[in-house]
Amino acid sequence: MDATPQQPLRYAVGLPNRREYADPRLLRELGVLAERSGWDGFFLWDGQVAEHPDEHLTDSWTTLAAIAADTERLRIGVMVNVLALKHPAEVARATVALDLLSGGRLVFGAGLGSSAAEFRALGHDPDPRVRAEKLDEALRILDGLWTGRPFTFHGRWFTVTDLTFQPVAPQRPRIPVWIAGTWPARRPMRRAARWDGVFPTRAGVGHTEMMPPADLDEVVSYVRAQRAAGAAPFDVVMEGQTSGVRREADALVVAPYRAAGLTWWVEKLGWFRGPVDLVRARIEAGPPAPVDL
Repeated sequence: MDATPQQPLRYAVGLPNRREYADPRLLRELGVLAERSGWDGFFLWDGQVAEHPDEHLTDSWTTLAAIAADTERLRIGVMVNVLALKHPAEVARATVALDLLSGGRLVFGAGLGSSAAEFRALGHDPDPRVRAEKLDEALRILDGLWTGRPFTFHGRWFTVTDLTFQPVAPQRPRIPVWIAGTWPARRPMRRAARWDGVFPTRAGVGHTEMMPPADLDEVVSYVRAQRAAGAAPFDVVMEGQTSGVRREADALVVAPYRAAGLTWWVEKLGWFRGPVDLVRARIEAGPPAPVDL
C-alpha cells in the first residue's frame, strides 16, 4: 500500500450537519473559510433522522454543492454516507453532479452507519449483516454506473437492468471511495482494501478522543496485507483534534499518525469542541504545521 510516511499528508475540516450546524449558510461560510485558511478538504456528516424531537438537520449534499460553487481547490465529501439507506442509482446521479460542479474534487465516503435507530425510523432492517450486504451491493452498483457504460446488477437487495448513466464524473478511473469501519473489526478493513481508502475509528473512542497511533499502525498493516501488490495509491484517513493555538505543538500530535501511514488528518469539529465562534476560530487558525519525521 502506498500509505507511507513519505506520502504527503493533507488536512481537512470535519463538521456535523446537525444541531447548530444544520444551517447550510453557516456551513458554506465555514467551507470558504477553510479554503482561505489553508485546509485541503471539507467534509460533512451524513444523517437523516434527528436524535431528539427538537434537533435540527440539514442536507449535506445540497450544502456541499453550494460550497463547491464558492471554492476552487477544497476536496469535499460526506463522511460517511450511510449507503444502505439509499438507492445507489440516486446516489450515483448526485455524486456525478457534485463532482462536475466541483471540477473533480469529490471524495465518496461510505460505511454501515452507527445508528440502528435511524434504520428503524426509516423502516429499514438495522441488522449489521443486512447493512453490510446492502453496502457492498450499492458500492458495486455505484462503481458500475460511474463508468458511463451499460450496466446490469441483480443482487439480494438492489437491482438495475441495462442502465447507462451519462454524463460521467471528471475523476478517472472513478470518484475516490473511502470506506469507514470500527477497529478492531476486520470485515470493514477488508472492504476498504478493495477500494481507495480506509477511514477507521476505534471502538469506545468518543467525539473528543483519538485512537492511539499504535492502533492506526495495526489498521494500516492489516489493510496492506489485504491489498494486491502494485495496487493503486491508497488513502488512510483519521479524525482527531488539535488546538490551533501552537501549530508546531499540534503537528507533534499528528506526527505519530503520519508515521503510521496517515494521508488525511480530519480535524473533528462540532458542538463537542465548544461554541460556533470557537470552531470558526479553529478553522481560521489553519491546519497543523508539518514536521520532519
